[in-house]
Amino acid sequence: DIGDIIRGKDLFIGYDERDRKEKKQLQDSLKNIFGKIYEGLTDIGAKKHYQDGTGNYFQLREDWWDANRKKVWDAITCKANADDKYFRDACSGGKTPNQGRCRCVTDVPTYFDYVPQFLR
Repeated sequence: DIGDIIRGKDLFIGYDERDRKEKKQLQDSLKNIFGKIYEGLTDIGAKKHYQDGTGNYFQLREDWWDANRKKVWDAITCKANADDKYFRDACSGGKTPNQGRCRCVTDVPTYFDYVPQFLR
């Protein structure tokens, strides 16, 4: 899912060489983006906290996702057409269809964030 990809925890390896190449390209882009975010930090304590010798910035990515998951969810649901679905009819627990755009605005589905991906 999107949170796993951003946090660098996506388990999907890819079905073929093309998938693996695209995943590596995506992760390289995310490393670059979070590297720029890290370089832009001005607080010495924050820089020390997020210092990552691997260049993956896993803690920064985790904290960024925690701080921005609502904005990402809003972007997904507000752009979606009336008949589009993201995962399921999340607003009603799957009992009734979602209505219109910007749905579930008060309820970002976080119930899978901390369940290991292989258990979902």
